[in-house]
Amino acid sequence: MSITRRNLLIGAALAVSSNAQAQQDKSLSMPLTAQRNTFKSGGKAIAVETFQGSGTSPRPTLLMLHGADGLSYNSQYREAARTVAAAGYQVHLVHYLDRTGEKRASFSTLFQNFMPWMSTVQDALTFAANHPGADGSRIGIVGISLGAALGLAVSSTDPRVKALVNYFGPLPQGAVATTSRLPPTLVLHGSADPIVPVANAYAVEALLRQQNVPHEVKVYPGQGHGFRGAAEEDATRRALAFLQRHLAGSRAAMDSDPLSVDG
Repeated sequence: MSITRRNLLIGAALAVSSNAQAQQDKSLSMPLTAQRNTFKSGGKAIAVETFQGSGTSPRPTLLMLHGADGLSYNSQYREAARTVAAAGYQVHLVHYLDRTGEKRASFSTLFQNFMPWMSTVQDALTFAANHPGADGSRIGIVGISLGAALGLAVSSTDPRVKALVNYFGPLPQGAVATTSRLPPTLVLHGSADPIVPVANAYAVEALLRQQNVPHEVKVYPGQGHGFRGAAEEDATRRALAFLQRHLAGSRAAMDSDPLSVDG
């Protein structure tokens, strides 16, 4: 569930969309700050790296949840977090694997560790909501692969999550509360994904339709666990537009009519 530099998705996305180019140009001229903090979850100290631009006005806040490769082996997550922050967000890169003492998620213990990681993400939401400069009423999750699965599970039970971006994440069977309402959700997936089959994207779509949740689903023909070329460019535009509409933009957008896009 690793990603490459080209597939860093959200980082590049927020740098190129024309929908917020003026805001982006202004944001990129501002200095960014990076802070490393910890919070407690399950009796363990969890590291979190916070990136944000200058200024004191409350800003929409995002948890960024990495994939199973963790943060010790892939520096690109930090680059992505910086780019997102430059677009006007407060971004918290959560070291949720600290809860289980791992640098990389072990597939042999993935299922038994999933619930503790969920609990840590929920504690991270509390940390983010109370962080200086955060708008606690506008918190979203950007999840990549395993991080997307955690985002689905947590946001299905925690109403603090107002928007979710799911990059080729699996639907965690048994961990998503079907009786609860997911937030507005964007699903981006490749039809030829060999790690997380595209059937997961369609399963998430079915759940979102059942719950009558505003959502967008885009499946890219021939793309694998990540996107390249024109597919990557399209995904980046969709990501920024979605976050702008459901998190950074008007709060009223969160009550808009359901939207499903596939293609």
